[in-house]
Amino acid sequence: MAFLVAVALPLFAGETITGSGAFRVAAPRSDLLSVEVDDYNTIAVLVSKDGVLTPVHASTGKPLTPLKLDFEGAEASAFGRTLKGGNVAFGFPDGTVRFGKIAFRTQVLPAERAPEGLTKINERDLTDGKVVFSKIPGDQVRKIWVETELKEPKEIAPVGTPIVKLDYKVGGTPERPSISFATVDAKGVARLSLTETKVNLLTGQTTSSVESVVLPDLPRQARIVDILLTEKADKVYIGVEKGFLLRYDTRDFEAISLVEKRDLLPMDEKLTVFKALIGEESIVVGGSKGSLSIFFQARLPGAATSDGLVLVRGHELERHAASVSGFSTSQRSRMFTTMDSGGNIWLRHATSESTLLRFKMKDMIGPRRFIRLSPRDDAIVATDEKGVVNFWKFEAEHPETTFQTLFGKVWYESYPKPEYTWQSSSGDDAFEEKISLIPLIFGTIKGTVYSLIFAIPIAVLGAIFTSEFIGPAVRSVVKPAMEMMASLPSVVLGFVAALILAPIVETWIAAVLLSFMLIPLLLLLSAYLWQVMPPRVSLPLSGFPKLGLVFFVIILGSLLGYFIGPGFERLLFGGDFKAWANGNIGIATPMLFIIFYPVSFLLIAFASERVLGYGWRQKLRQMAHSRGALYELLRWSGTLVAAGVLSWVTAVVLTALGLDARGGVIDTYVQRNSLVVGFAMGFAVIPIIYTIAEDALNSVPSHLKAASLACGATPWQTALWVILPTAASGIFAAVMIGMGRAVGETMIVVMAAGNTPVLDWNIFSGLRALSANIAVELPEAVKDGTLYRVLFLAALVLFGMTFVVNTIAEVVRLRFRKRASQL
Repeated sequence: MAFLVAVALPLFAGETITGSGAFRVAAPRSDLLSVEVDDYNTIAVLVSKDGVLTPVHASTGKPLTPLKLDFEGAEASAFGRTLKGGNVAFGFPDGTVRFGKIAFRTQVLPAERAPEGLTKINERDLTDGKVVFSKIPGDQVRKIWVETELKEPKEIAPVGTPIVKLDYKVGGTPERPSISFATVDAKGVARLSLTETKVNLLTGQTTSSVESVVLPDLPRQARIVDILLTEKADKVYIGVEKGFLLRYDTRDFEAISLVEKRDLLPMDEKLTVFKALIGEESIVVGGSKGSLSIFFQARLPGAATSDGLVLVRGHELERHAASVSGFSTSQRSRMFTTMDSGGNIWLRHATSESTLLRFKMKDMIGPRRFIRLSPRDDAIVATDEKGVVNFWKFEAEHPETTFQTLFGKVWYESYPKPEYTWQSSSGDDAFEEKISLIPLIFGTIKGTVYSLIFAIPIAVLGAIFTSEFIGPAVRSVVKPAMEMMASLPSVVLGFVAALILAPIVETWIAAVLLSFMLIPLLLLLSAYLWQVMPPRVSLPLSGFPKLGLVFFVIILGSLLGYFIGPGFERLLFGGDFKAWANGNIGIATPMLFIIFYPVSFLLIAFASERVLGYGWRQKLRQMAHSRGALYELLRWSGTLVAAGVLSWVTAVVLTALGLDARGGVIDTYVQRNSLVVGFAMGFAVIPIIYTIAEDALNSVPSHLKAASLACGATPWQTALWVILPTAASGIFAAVMIGMGRAVGETMIVVMAAGNTPVLDWNIFSGLRALSANIAVELPEAVKDGTLYRVLFLAALVLFGMTFVVNTIAEVVRLRFRKRASQL
């Protein structure tokens, strides 16, 4: 347990600042457009409107040799960048757009290959003025430098109309790269442009073409804060200062349409920040009064949009004290930074809605400020137009883990409402990690409940039978056989359940359900018929013959279910039970009849006993044994018929009232489901419960049993009212230990349950238990990563569940034992 706690505890340790610095570099000659930083937080680059790039050592401020993009004397009026890859785009006052790259290049070299005469920056880094060399383990150095590229201008807006807003995405293949970008010019006209480049593999010659289309229905005189384009160029978002958003469907480039207009802020607050998180599905909205929200699309019932999607406010985050003025998002997670006009920078996480760290700018004097979150989510660079740079390093190892994300409902991106969800990994960095343990805890409980429903009656009744109603010779065979069942490896049971039992149950599901009814009925019928036999005949057969009869009846019930099953399915479920369970055919009455039949039988039996019990028993005492047993059989048959009538009437009434078993315990059928898990896990749990319960029953003092029989009680009455209460502590302990075994079961659940983390009690759907989830995902989890530690937290939760179950079992056992010792 201590090890589990030690591994899981860092999930809640919080984030820490590991270093900081503030310095001033030569002020750029023109306004800044952006600040960039490399993967290793070694070089920061200030990008100016005149194309001058000012690289500096990020943590000390030591200047490096400036670089220049040739804008031919012009100054950029807009700037856009891709989240990864160093791709940049510049808009100009003449209506053109130019693409390029500001990329950080890295090379690892042996230490002896580093040039001579390098200038020392700090203990780790040296430079020749253009390149920084960082010492790394293994007697090596990492060479880092800035590389630029600028392509020819492309005319987008009418000549002389400045481009003021720009967003930019790169896609396609190496042979046919494509660029999509959205622009807004000074006249308020928004355009979507697609650039396709073809590379001749033989000559290396490239040709490119640009297509542009004006976005329709843009309000006149609207002051646009920003324009956003998704990676696939299938949606464009425009944020307007008045606090509303326009969403365009651009899947058909020839028929772009405005599909949604959405208010984002109250009437008295202006929109100041309008940016996208990684994946471009979640939009961060900041206001002039410090509010911060995250919107994303969800498919809601009754949506009035043409694509069926509606923007919803998924997260409301902690407010800034002043207007939100800056933003930078992570390249690999849901972290992002926001800045207010007072110079406060907050590191946040979207999914957890938490503020991780708070920073305060130092010595900032310029009104225009820029921030950048480093590519590895471990540093922030902030600068102003006067050349003041702030740099912070931090550790945020598990920003997505809070008690809310682990145990509460979270509104995930594109979901219609907050939900408990487990989906720990994907092949895309834009994936939003979902780590709620609730579906796993629920799956553990669900598998345990269905396995115990199957196991407890068989195990406990079997223990009573072998303890009280059969002789030592039979018991000496039955009990060891039951105990040997516990030695079967669970992986074998899981294999059989998944590959043999599950397909059989799927094919013959109606026969299986019918067998659940036929086998108990036939066992009861055979018991009543056994009573009809004269004692001189039945008593000599009470050993192995009676036990053989039990097995014969079980086999007979299974065969009857097999032969009658298809007709039963046609009669009650329209010939296809799985289609009926899906809700495609049929009505609810048949299943309600089956569900309420046992309840109706118990009610009628209880009422009959209350009304006729004493007089009926007096009359039976006056009859011969066989005749009395025959009357009991007739009474039982009448109870069956009456229960059937009552159950059918109840089912019809409930159906008329709109009640349907489908959609709850019964729903869509999948092959590897909880029913199969109940069979297989019950088979593993039965020997444990049976053995302990049988030992508890045999440990009851013999004088209690003898006294009961001497007073005229029957063996059944003695077992029910004397032996069972006295052994209750042991039986309860047996059940609880069996429950602990079921809670911790791994291989059966992995192989037979489908391993689907769902939150429903549908017996025909699968589940994902804590133990199975750990077994499946731990081999793929990065050591000390978030998933790794969450899996250990799941193990700790599993330990807690079994500890609570076993503690309750022990407390109850001691209480019953104390009472029993007084007898």
